[in-house]
Amino acid sequence: MAEPSGKRLKTNLPNCKTHRAFLGSRVKQNLPAVVEESLYGVSTLIMEVAYILDALAKIFEQDDIALPRVAAFFHEQSVNEQAKAEAMLDYLSDRGGQYCSKDIQRPGCEEVCAVIPALELMLGQWKEEMAVMVELSQLSKEHSDPHSASVVKSRFLGPLVPRVKLLGDLLTNARRVGCTSDHSGGFGEYLVDQLQEELTNVSSR
Repeated sequence: MAEPSGKRLKTNLPNCKTHRAFLGSRVKQNLPAVVEESLYGVSTLIMEVAYILDALAKIFEQDDIALPRVAAFFHEQSVNEQAKAEAMLDYLSDRGGQYCSKDIQRPGCEEVCAVIPALELMLGQWKEEMAVMVELSQLSKEHSDPHSASVVKSRFLGPLVPRVKLLGDLLTNARRVGCTSDHSGGFGEYLVDQLQEELTNVSSR
């Protein structure tokens, strides 16, 4: 039975509050409204992560911190997150979903001024993304949408797993070489900035 127009099913996923399913689409097939809304909500979450990472990149470009390779690493991850959000929107368009504009929250990371808290913030964002993707995949299965479940798992959840592991390793190494959580930084942050190959390896996975 089709869901009543305007009905919003409960879920813990970040639903898009302004979104309404487009019932007149000719290409939409087996895309439950709750899955459609959750996909749009998750795409907004990913865009916010991209905004945060770009803000971190700008912080490390400042002349009082001056860690250009670290800045480039965060910028590249921001670009990757933006591409991920756009890929999710493209998937929704292919499935007959209706686009809606989104309010992106401010990064709120202005006080971050060292490598370790920046990496911890990034790791926390990625782990949150993983949890959301797992729930989104499960939601799709529960609402008889195996295609969305498969796409979320293969294209969005799967690539996150090794990246989270590698980022955790990088955070461990940052602590090992003496990076601190405050503005004092020290020689450890310089060493991390010189680990261009490792940063590149993390960002390319």
